[in-house]
Amino acid sequence: MALHFSSACFSALTLSKVPTVRAVASDQSSTAVKTAGEEKLKLGGSELKVTRLGIGAWSWGDTSYWNNFDWDDRKLKAAKSAFDASIDSGITFFDTAEVYGSKMSLGAISSETLLGRFIEERKVKNPEVEVAVATKYAALPWRLGRESVVSALKDSLYRLGLSSVDLYQLHWPGIWGNEGYIDGLADAVEQGLVKAVGVSNYSEKRLRSAYDQLKKRGIPLASNQVNYSLIYRIPEENGVKSACEELGITLIAYSPLAQGALTGKYTPNNTPSGPRGRIYTPEFLTKLQPLINRIREIGQGYGKTPTQVVLNWLIAQDNVVPIPGARNAEQATEFAGAVGWSLTNEEVEELRSIASEIKPVIGFPVEKL
Repeated sequence: MALHFSSACFSALTLSKVPTVRAVASDQSSTAVKTAGEEKLKLGGSELKVTRLGIGAWSWGDTSYWNNFDWDDRKLKAAKSAFDASIDSGITFFDTAEVYGSKMSLGAISSETLLGRFIEERKVKNPEVEVAVATKYAALPWRLGRESVVSALKDSLYRLGLSSVDLYQLHWPGIWGNEGYIDGLADAVEQGLVKAVGVSNYSEKRLRSAYDQLKKRGIPLASNQVNYSLIYRIPEENGVKSACEELGITLIAYSPLAQGALTGKYTPNNTPSGPRGRIYTPEFLTKLQPLINRIREIGQGYGKTPTQVVLNWLIAQDNVVPIPGARNAEQATEFAGAVGWSLTNEEVEELRSIASEIKPVIGFPVEKL
């Protein structure tokens, strides 16, 4: 998910391809329509397989960007219901980070702590449930050396209540010490603390360097998690997506719904709350409406919502796993409806063409490093 501490810190840092056969999505009883859990993708060259769509837990416990700067029992229960609804719908891949909801990002409660609690409670009711957990290491300037990566991972495992995680990622490239961080990822694999390792917010140059360094240790770089959506296609333009395809690295797409802007929920007269309102302004949302209208029209032909169409557009790209953030059960259930069917190649390209007329409005400086 996004590189994020707090509003203040943020400004300082400022398988196989999905088949293209058109399915009638409204016929949910048809065997041609798969559930979210039936189709899995292997992350890069690792042996880890995850559902074609995951859930991002950035908002869980956060009070500096999401939740209108407040966290209470109602939002806690909603997050728990999002987790349960995801599992019920077959989505078992969850992405969190040590900075989400933590004190270092001025949050209320660690997202890792909440995810660990939700998993534990679910296993009481359903012991055989398997959840794939991904979390991230914060490459803070004062953290030096490979030992810091393993130490931070052990702290994350404590908060999660787990003995190992499925995917451990470097949240962003460090100002210095990146070779040590990569060695730390390899150490974590060799110590049995993690099944696969990845990076996040890595440019093409840094991605290739990390890949080569891990390869020398005999460990594949499984993934690169970057900002990628229909209206933020920078990974297609800066070489990151093509490098992932060339090297066999899975691209995990955070903010796949452009933080809600692509759901059709917002209009020039109804902008997002909080910091998002300064990004997705009435002027931008006005320019976005023709794309939203076409997304809605295409969705009607499948019996799908704009949200499900936009997520399916990403799933239709080779080797991409979107991880939308779910804050309640309704959102999680809707996300699951993006899996098990496919836009046609013509529809994929049509939406890309319309979206190309819209200039991206958000990005992170680490993409240019």
